[in-house]
Amino acid sequence: MSLSLVAGCGALSSEGSDGEQVITVGTMSAPSTLDPAQAWDSSWELYRNVFQTLLSLPSGATEPEPDAAESCAFDGASNTVYVCELREGLKFSDGHELDAAAVKHSFDRMRTLEAKGVVKGGPMGLLGSLDKVETKGERTVVFRLRKPDATFPLVLSTPAMSIVDPREYPADKLRTGNGLTGSGPYALKAYEPREKAELVKNDHYKGAADVKNDGVTIRYFKKSSAMVDALEKQEIDVTFRGLDAGDVIDAQSKSGDGADEQKIALVEGAGTEIRYLVFNTRDPWAGKLPVRRAFAQLVDRPAIAHKVYKDTVDPLYSMVPRGLTGHATGFFDDYGDPSVTKARKILADAGIDGPVPLTLWHTTDRYGSATALEFAELKRQLEASGLFEITLKGRPWNEFQEGYSKGEYPVFGRGWFPDFPDADNFIAPFVGAKNVLNTPYPSKEITEEILPRERRETDRGAVVDDFERAQQILVDDVRLLPLWQGKQYIVASEEIAGGERALDPSAIMMMWELQRKTSW
Repeated sequence: MSLSLVAGCGALSSEGSDGEQVITVGTMSAPSTLDPAQAWDSSWELYRNVFQTLLSLPSGATEPEPDAAESCAFDGASNTVYVCELREGLKFSDGHELDAAAVKHSFDRMRTLEAKGVVKGGPMGLLGSLDKVETKGERTVVFRLRKPDATFPLVLSTPAMSIVDPREYPADKLRTGNGLTGSGPYALKAYEPREKAELVKNDHYKGAADVKNDGVTIRYFKKSSAMVDALEKQEIDVTFRGLDAGDVIDAQSKSGDGADEQKIALVEGAGTEIRYLVFNTRDPWAGKLPVRRAFAQLVDRPAIAHKVYKDTVDPLYSMVPRGLTGHATGFFDDYGDPSVTKARKILADAGIDGPVPLTLWHTTDRYGSATALEFAELKRQLEASGLFEITLKGRPWNEFQEGYSKGEYPVFGRGWFPDFPDADNFIAPFVGAKNVLNTPYPSKEITEEILPRERRETDRGAVVDDFERAQQILVDDVRLLPLWQGKQYIVASEEIAGGERALDPSAIMMMWELQRKTSW
């Protein structure tokens, strides 16, 4: 990560003006639910700070390390039995004991709620390899897998696997209300849906995090401009997730400028968030491979990155982003630079004459205001070739999800924030009869050969060839078209330290890393 700071001097403060060091963070990632068994979305940002998982990914790490667990490891070479030993004396924020039975309850509960239809599309999708959970005594948890899965430790590190208090979270129904009980670095003091969450230091916490403040107030915003305005008015200390490109560029220009203005710092880091298009092969036009190939031949990713996102994102030519083992550049290797001549030949060779009519769908309220501009740029590029007639349509997220699940959209845009930093998580979720897109994508070579083979290998560097082959299949099929890879940005008051350490590999803020400076 690179950190832009103004010149200055100061020491780290142990307290603020009220005697406590409390940080106020602005974000656009408001939780959809307070119950971890129901969420596979941006709710994880809150969960990471108030719940514990057996393992976690510290800042800068690519391998999970113990958190609620004292140790975890595969038992034997088959990678089908995974054993975790809990730390001694773990407690939830309400004082109740956290033991092996509580861990088993948390996992069994997810399965029960999914099986009964109480939860649909929840985090059980990450546990496809899990057969059952057993306990041995009060501190030992045994996970028995149906098949080898070297990614299982990474799955356990996700906030989806948050450990909940059996007394507060019933086995067969969701917890209601605005409270939650975890064992993480913070306890939830107060919560106003889509407005704010007040976190205080959890005195019962025993884990890997070194908490550097006394509490955090999270304010939820709907617009990037409002969030940045609140920072400039010193109503918040830090902004994260949801920043528009223009606000990032503005922050870059203001960072450290102006003796009479509040000084700000910009933290920039490599990210693994991606944006991509999905083609519905049941559509009469999007279902034709030559149409998809011609479409791919015309897309100008650098233009989208520069014109729409002001170079705050990078062009992406594979579903696996740069920085992860197994990344490739298949779409550039096969298509090269955008070419109307090549696209016209692809269609002509298939006997397709005249502009191809396609409707492109996007969500209007999930990925930021630049999404509409991005699709307008795609429309411009495709129609400038004379080979396509593009209609753009958008819906709010809930309606948008329902529409693509029913197969209503010929082409639609999606984003992906990874569950964990491994190439598997950028391939496996999108293929098979059932996938996160609810758009069937059968690929026997990927699902029956490549994925099972790479999951038997704990040395992820040894499966690069498998990942490259899987990505080439995605390129050949052109059912998924990657567009760009995002960067991570935090804009903060210059009084705040720790921003460069506060982002985990899945772009979730670890708020315990933030602290206030003094003596400027």
